[in-house]
Parts: sequence; C-alpha cells; structure tokens
Amino acid sequence: MWHLLTRLGEAQILIPAAAITLLVLFAQAPTRRLALSWMALIVTAAFITTASKVAFMGWGIGWAAVNFTGVSGHAMFAAAIYPLLLVTFLSAPLRGDHRLPAALGFALALIVGVSRVKVGAHSWSEVFAGWAVGGAVCMVALAMCQKSTLRIKPIVPVVLLAWMAIMPFQLHASPTHSLVIRLALAMSGNDRPFERSDLLCRTCRPSALPTRGA
Repeated sequence: MWHLLTRLGEAQILIPAAAITLLVLFAQAPTRRLALSWMALIVTAAFITTASKVAFMGWGIGWAAVNFTGVSGHAMFAAAIYPLLLVTFLSAPLRGDHRLPAALGFALALIVGVSRVKVGAHSWSEVFAGWAVGGAVCMVALAMCQKSTLRIKPIVPVVLLAWMAIMPFQLHASPTHSLVIRLALAMSGNDRPFERSDLLCRTCRPSALPTRGA
C-alpha cells in the first residue's frame, strides 16, 4: 500500500496535473495572477529541493544529528500542488469555500510524506522539510485565492481524476533521482555520490568517502 501511495508524490504524475490546473486558472482573468505566482513558486521550491540534494550527493552537505540529506521532493510537490489542485476543482460545488478542499489536499500530502518514511526513501526530517517548502508555496497561493467560484468544464476534472487514478499503475518509476545524481557528480567531480551511510558513519576513513576522478 505504501509503495502505491508514495507514487502520488512523483513529479512525473504531479507536474502534468499541476499544468492542467494552471491552464484552468490562467484561462480566467480573476485567477490569472494566481496561476503565474503559483507556477513561479513551484519552480522556486523545485530549485531549493534539487539544490539540497545536489549539495549532499556532491559534497556531503547534510545534518547527521537529524538524519537529513536533502528535502523530500515527493513531500514538497504533494504539499505544493494537491491543496490548490483540489481547491480549483472542488470549490465550485462547495460554493467557493476553499477550506475543505485545502484541508483534503494537505491531508493527502501528509499521507504521501508518511509513505516516504514507510518505504525507507526518506527520514522524518527530510519529509518535514518537504512539507515546509511545499506548504509555504501552497499557503502563499491560497492567500491569493478569491471566494468566487471558477467556471470549469466537467470534462477537465474527469480527465484529471483519470490521470491521477491510472498513472501510478502505468508509469515507470520516475528517473529524477538518477538525474540528480548525475548532476551532483558532474558538478562535484566525484567518482560516486555521497550516501546516507557516509553522513551517519562517524568512523569512516577518508579513503572510504567519494573522491574526485582523475
């Protein structure tokens, strides 16, 4: 179950869903500024998340005391996207009330974050960092939401629901982790990336740590 739930935080599933939501928001004048701001915030959060991972994998910059090797991308994307996604498509039937859709979105992001710990992909500190970064994105965006309901064609939420229901079973695992590793190695010049064991092992000899290639 946890391996299935954790897929709901993958970038290759959430970014297309966010793109559909952005198009809906941008198509209507009252929410056009919201769409642009939300997109810029997501890009900024993705940069922060990637930078934290590259810093650790390339140079071993982490926090051993709390087992932190980088911001959880799954938790970040889930917290940044799900609340506003549900607000966009559920506010109309709820007469413009954003509170319940936003709460459901944050609850789903919470489940995704817990799943990252359960499958052994992240520590709690990394998940909390992801929630914090993604939650900040969503809170700023939600503060810009208006009480007026959106005019949305019924086919749009149907397509989005079908995407979110089918893709976790159809798509292969996201390659983003391997891409980040390649980026970290290219920037640092090391032979291999730093790993969690390097951070937590206090008795490692220097020769056991990643070294620069010849």
